[in-house]
Amino acid sequence: MNRREFLLAAGAAAAAPLLSFSGQLFAAPANAPRFLLVFLRGGYDCNNLLVPCASDFYYESRPTLAIARPNAADPKSAIALDANWGLNPVVRDSLLPLWQRKQLAFIPFAGTTDLSRSHFETQDHIEHGEAGGNYRSGFLARLSRVLTDVPAIAFTNNLPLSLQGAGHDIPNISLKGDPKSHFNPRQSAILAQMYHGTPLAQATADGLALPASVSQDLRNEMVAASRGAPSAHSFAAETQRIATLMRDKYRLGFVDVGGWDTHVNQGSTSGGLANNLQHLGEGLAAYAEALGNAWNDTTVVVLSEFGRTFRENGDHGTDHGHGTVHWVLGGKVAGGRMAGEQVAVTQSNLLQNRDYPVLNNYRDVLGGLFARLWGLNGRQLQQVFPQARPKDLHMV
Repeated sequence: MNRREFLLAAGAAAAAPLLSFSGQLFAAPANAPRFLLVFLRGGYDCNNLLVPCASDFYYESRPTLAIARPNAADPKSAIALDANWGLNPVVRDSLLPLWQRKQLAFIPFAGTTDLSRSHFETQDHIEHGEAGGNYRSGFLARLSRVLTDVPAIAFTNNLPLSLQGAGHDIPNISLKGDPKSHFNPRQSAILAQMYHGTPLAQATADGLALPASVSQDLRNEMVAASRGAPSAHSFAAETQRIATLMRDKYRLGFVDVGGWDTHVNQGSTSGGLANNLQHLGEGLAAYAEALGNAWNDTTVVVLSEFGRTFRENGDHGTDHGHGTVHWVLGGKVAGGRMAGEQVAVTQSNLLQNRDYPVLNNYRDVLGGLFARLWGLNGRQLQQVFPQARPKDLHMV
């Protein structure tokens, strides 16, 4: 790896302080399961990603936002996945190939029991993963306690609630931030330790020895390479850096992506939501590609705190809802299908005449997935998700 590749792979990691690092970092066995949770903060509109194109009610409810029924002659129409569902065409080049390889599945009518429709309350509810409100730890932290030799990391500026309370230090490192920032001595030592024993070790040492002008070089190169593209496009570059660490060092990861609160001018196959979906899809496809053979041992779950109202509002957007659609991706995922309990998309099946109902509780779904990935027994699953009823959807 040369100087330029190191800058792109590790430079942005220097943009924010590195927090909560323990002194003992270690690598898990090469073929150990890898799990990455991608949290879409803001409540993304699942209905314009996974389109209920067989539902007349969908088209009645969204006169300006609905994505057209599948039509081979219309590149802006939904891409048929089965008789009932279609895919937003903005992810044609990223998510569709994974679906066709049966490495992507969707779980509609998913979510939490929290009905507050408050971003903050529902995000906290999900990250803590407990049925009640007496939160003392996050569910990924409890999973980390149950598992052995499964090092965890958060790709965030601050340690997220889901990884707090593990009883041991879990590192977090932001892959976003101010590219003008420089490594301080503590950050340099931590970064060198993180890459020690990996193929990036020498490149890391060389890069850390460069003068302070390195960060300016990185900024200039990234700006030039973007050619005016919106900054959200950098998610693909971030996931490639995430892949490096998840492939060589870590097995349990968390990353969040903001910008999904679309009350006004949401758009359908263009606009803010479509741009976010396109960049997210590109990032996930880049992650799969960057992992190489390690993709076969990887599972990614994408979720959001809640969905949006089924009907569009007067500002050509959508408001806070309830049920949503989760995504499950991975080299050995039993994909190419809709998983979990479902109902017809009709007005009579809406919750409170406004939202998707939650038929697949995220705690139950993730509990069943964790049992499959790590062979956890009932007692261990109750430690991760107290009072949950794990549901095995045979995702892996």
